[in-house]
Amino acid sequence: MDSIQIKNITKRYKDVTALDNISFSFEYGKIYGLLGRNGAGKSTLINIIANRIFPDSGEVLIDGIPTRENMAVHEKIHCMSEQDLYNTSLKVKEHFMWMNRFYSCFDIEKAYAIAEKFNLNTNKKFKQLSKGYQSIFKLTVAIALNVPYLIFDEPVLGLDANHRELFYNILLNDYEENPRTIIFATHLIEEVANIIEDVVIIDKGKVLLQDSAENLLETGYCVSGVTAEVDKFCADKKVIGEDILGGMKLAYILGEREELPQNSNLQITNMNLQKLFVKLTEKGGI
Repeated sequence: MDSIQIKNITKRYKDVTALDNISFSFEYGKIYGLLGRNGAGKSTLINIIANRIFPDSGEVLIDGIPTRENMAVHEKIHCMSEQDLYNTSLKVKEHFMWMNRFYSCFDIEKAYAIAEKFNLNTNKKFKQLSKGYQSIFKLTVAIALNVPYLIFDEPVLGLDANHRELFYNILLNDYEENPRTIIFATHLIEEVANIIEDVVIIDKGKVLLQDSAENLLETGYCVSGVTAEVDKFCADKKVIGEDILGGMKLAYILGEREELPQNSNLQITNMNLQKLFVKLTEKGGI
């Protein structure tokens, strides 16, 4: 089966367990949101998948192939991250040239076309680019690499609203023409909520939840009203969090929606993905 398989991965840093025996899969051809608070283990997992660091135990398989120090997966995966792993003294066009030589799957014509849409000056050296345009350069390289698995770790840092929207449009258009697995690790959950198909939430080194975004949004809702009435309604329900203001309460619930009691003053509203994430990770479980 085509997928990235995370199998019993554990990673410790001295007395801190960043990942605690986690196992799950990213299936081929889906767009994922990999979500977690700072320190949850998200970046550690990404670096293990990208073969930048090694786990203490467990393994990662890409299409059944072990990734650890294995050049067989060289053209199967690419991770665009905050880290600047490029030679800062080279020009953008020189980077394109070297990528074209190093990766048979690099589409240099696509890279120049994307650069033009962003008004990225390919004659500039990497170190001469603003922080935003350094991110644009890395995004351009990532999309132009026709690998089956593409990871974006906080991809839009430093980009203004127009450039962020352009990036999402370019990526989705490319995804329609060139289906693959795309993984977003980001704190800007609202921006990717309408893009991602599946959600993986990591908290305190463990997988807290994995489900489709559609299913999560269908089963999550909010009930608001006077505290006593809200408490009565929620008595037999899975409440993942609450907000209280004076005598009023807003409860966040996972489960099938029920009709409100007759003559009730309660209100039911939808719960967005960001609020769901916040309340789940506040509580630390479901």
